[in-house]
Amino acid sequence: AGFIGSNFVHYWCDRYPEDKVVVLDALTYAGNRANLAELEMQSQFRFVPGDIGDRNLVDTLLSSEQIDTLAHFAAESHVDRSILGPGAFIQTNVVGTFTLLEAFRQHWENRLKPQKLDADAVFLHVSTDEVYGSLGPDDPAFSETTPYAPNSPYSASKAGSDHLVRAYFHTYGVPTVITNCSNNYGPYQFPEKLIPLMCINALIGKNLPVYGDGQNIRDWLYVGDHCSALDAVIHRGKRGETYNIGGNNEVKNLDLVKMLCQLMDELAPNLPIQPCSQLITFVKDRLGHDRRYAINANKIKTELGWTPSVTVEMGLRQTVEWYLNHRDWWEVLLSEEYQAYYRQVYA
Repeated sequence: AGFIGSNFVHYWCDRYPEDKVVVLDALTYAGNRANLAELEMQSQFRFVPGDIGDRNLVDTLLSSEQIDTLAHFAAESHVDRSILGPGAFIQTNVVGTFTLLEAFRQHWENRLKPQKLDADAVFLHVSTDEVYGSLGPDDPAFSETTPYAPNSPYSASKAGSDHLVRAYFHTYGVPTVITNCSNNYGPYQFPEKLIPLMCINALIGKNLPVYGDGQNIRDWLYVGDHCSALDAVIHRGKRGETYNIGGNNEVKNLDLVKMLCQLMDELAPNLPIQPCSQLITFVKDRLGHDRRYAINANKIKTELGWTPSVTVEMGLRQTVEWYLNHRDWWEVLLSEEYQAYYRQVYA
């Protein structure tokens, strides 16, 4: 019920209405059952509140629902929060992934294989390009053979989970696939992330905090494109392989914020402060802030025929319009806990 996961569930239910989709989510601060409200009445959809670390619950769901495809989105994913409290990231991203892997391995060995239901079985592990570390301005983009060099507790925890997934394929033969994506954006993204943060702050007249000099570069991937890439990986990806997924949209953070400001000025003419670029405020840089991420997505293009279809200009416009039209969705997320976190990070 988080950002990427909920978008993927909507995508899958729309594309494959004959498939049963079971969502397991602990509904931590960034998980929101409202993201899936439109699906609650559909017979193909089932929501189960619970933790991926609850082995008995996971075992029961795999068996009772006869699940052959497990798409693992569950993660603590915000770098700033990993700096403030790394323990939760290790528990969810590493230990939680281990629990899912063990449960799926036994389900695959004891049920799917004996009943010859394993032909299309897959454990999809959705990960991040941050496991590769940071790039210089002229370095080649990350490929699937780039050595891991994580620089934050978040990326280190995801690197650990990637290694576990790979090991379960090579040790036990579990049909796994790993994807490493660039920065996602789009509907249902929690307000702490850069793009929704800028949109929401502009709407309420708060400063737009930009780390350091704003020259850090990210490759932006529209979440709808990410979903179609995961579809290709599930159906055509080679088991045991890793696929990088990128948007082919490298943009400096400051330039991205300026693009958002232009869109906000255009689409929301009654902003408290206009032009909203006046709100841009440079703040102390993030600890260990990676300078540049860039994805080489040639492998998924060559092997699976996937390429992104949404340019950053198109995607940002769609995203800004979504946040403008869903104020009731994000206003309830600006809780006291969120406000306290915001002050701690951007003070």
